[in-house]
Amino acid sequence: MPKVSSVIVPYASYLRVYEPLAAFPEPERGHWARYARRRERPSYQDELRRSLADLVPTPPVPVPVHESGEAFVVETDGVVCVCPWRTRLRGWQALGDLGGQLPAPVLDAVLPPVVRRQAAADYEQWLARNPDARPWIRTATWHVPLNWFVLVADEERLYEPGYGTGGAGDAADADAEGSAGAVGSEASAGAGVPVLRYRTPMVQARRRVARGLKALRDAMDEGALIDGLVDVGRWLEEFHPRSLVELDYGGLVHALPDELLDEDHSAADVAAGIEALRAGDGVGAGEAYARLVERWRAVRERQFSN
Repeated sequence: MPKVSSVIVPYASYLRVYEPLAAFPEPERGHWARYARRRERPSYQDELRRSLADLVPTPPVPVPVHESGEAFVVETDGVVCVCPWRTRLRGWQALGDLGGQLPAPVLDAVLPPVVRRQAAADYEQWLARNPDARPWIRTATWHVPLNWFVLVADEERLYEPGYGTGGAGDAADADAEGSAGAVGSEASAGAGVPVLRYRTPMVQARRRVARGLKALRDAMDEGALIDGLVDVGRWLEEFHPRSLVELDYGGLVHALPDELLDEDHSAADVAAGIEALRAGDGVGAGEAYARLVERWRAVRERQFSN
C-alpha cells in the first residue's frame, strides 16, 4: 500500500484494544476477517501521515469525510484480534480537545473557526445516530500517560532497537526499507523499525486498574492520576473480555536514542510506586515517582528542541 510520505512522525504514543473477531457483528466481522488475511497492512506511521496530510489543503480537512476501513491486527493462540483505526471518530474527539492545548491565535490559523464549527456540528449529528460509539485507540503526544502504565507489567515489555543505534535518522532508514504491516502485529518486531510496547490480556489490565485505584485512593486524595485511571478503566469495560490491551510507544522510539529506550522501565517504576503506597512506604513511592518525572521530563523537552 503506498504511503503518504517517508517522513517519520515521532511524537505520538498509543493505547490500543484488540478485540477478537467474535466481538464484531456481521457484516463487520466478515470485513475484518478478510482484512486480517492481507499480506501487507499500513502502519501507525501511515495512519498519522494521512491525518497530517489532510491539514495541508485550504481549507484544511480536520476530520476524514469517510470512516477508515483499516485496522491493526494481531493473532495470539490462534485467535485473530483487530483494532479498528476509526480515524473519523478519533479526529472529532481530538478536535474537541484542541482548545485546551493550543493558544487561540494558533488554533485559528491552523483550523479556522468556521471549519471547527462545521466539524462539531457533523459530530453532533453523527453521535445522535451512534450514541454507543467509542474508539479502540487512545493517543498521547510527547509522553505516555502514567495511568497507562498501571495496565501493564514489566515482564510484558518488548523492546526491539531496530537498525543502528536508534534515533530519527536510523528510523528513517528503516522506514524507507519498507517495514510493512501494523505495529500491532508480531511481524513488525525485528523488521528494522524500533519497537517498545507492552501487551496484556484484558482481564489482567482490568485487575490492575482495580488494584491500582484501591492503593491510590487509600493513600491520597482525588487527583489527576486517579481521575485518569478511572477514565481509562471505564473505557476498558466497553470491550470484549478476551481482548488484548497494548501500550505502544509508537513514534516516540524515533525521537529517543536506544540507550534511553533500553533503560526505560516505566511500568516497573509505576508498579513499584503503587506497591510502596500499599505498604505505607512514602519514601519508596516518592523515589519511584521521581524516576518517572525525570525520565518523562527529558522526553517532553524533545518537543521544543530544534
